[in-house]
Amino acid sequence: MENFISRLISCNKCPRLTQYRNSFPDNYWKKPVPPNGEINAEIVIIGLAPAANGGNRTGRMFTGDESSNNLTNALYAVGFANQPFSISKDDGLKLFRVYITSAVKCAPPQNKPNKDEIINCSTFLEEEVKILENAKVYIAFGKVAWDSIIYVFKKIGYSVPNVKFYHGALVKVTKPDMSIIWLIGSYHPSPRNMKTGRLTMNMLVEIFSTAKKLVSNKERIT
Repeated sequence: MENFISRLISCNKCPRLTQYRNSFPDNYWKKPVPPNGEINAEIVIIGLAPAANGGNRTGRMFTGDESSNNLTNALYAVGFANQPFSISKDDGLKLFRVYITSAVKCAPPQNKPNKDEIINCSTFLEEEVKILENAKVYIAFGKVAWDSIIYVFKKIGYSVPNVKFYHGALVKVTKPDMSIIWLIGSYHPSPRNMKTGRLTMNMLVEIFSTAKKLVSNKERIT
């Protein structure tokens, strides 16, 4: 895993993203943002990309902005985190049974990576899927994360039904060894989604409660 993170944070493959992340103040992280959580996690959360003033500033996924606190509050409510906030790399946050990553590892301008950038970064996401041997449930925040993880699943030989993204989507994925994992779709816990009511804290907690039930119900995931 250390080798993976070293290669990840040294990546300069996408000129537009490299230029954008380097445009921020000197006290920002300004590199591709590594994952956060347990390597033996059963639940994997996939965001779109680091936030410009969140993970791109702090150097930890879903840390230092409103989206981060929305997510961590929901994780805390279900017992997947030891505190309901995520403000800095040294804030004492601990995740339980959870691994957090993103489809694109660098903050993109206007939160909109282009197709080539998504494809470039899919090699890292593919490597993560292979590393996370204990993962039973993947949760994709938004359509880009959804499409990205499905692309990776199919590339490595997983069988995935053709289901379009929607909040609460639940898809059974079959691995080459015929074991079963699950993919859940969720709206992103962004301030816009939360303030407009498109996503509520109760809705987000329910997503993680579903993931927890799937992991606990051994008959359904083996």
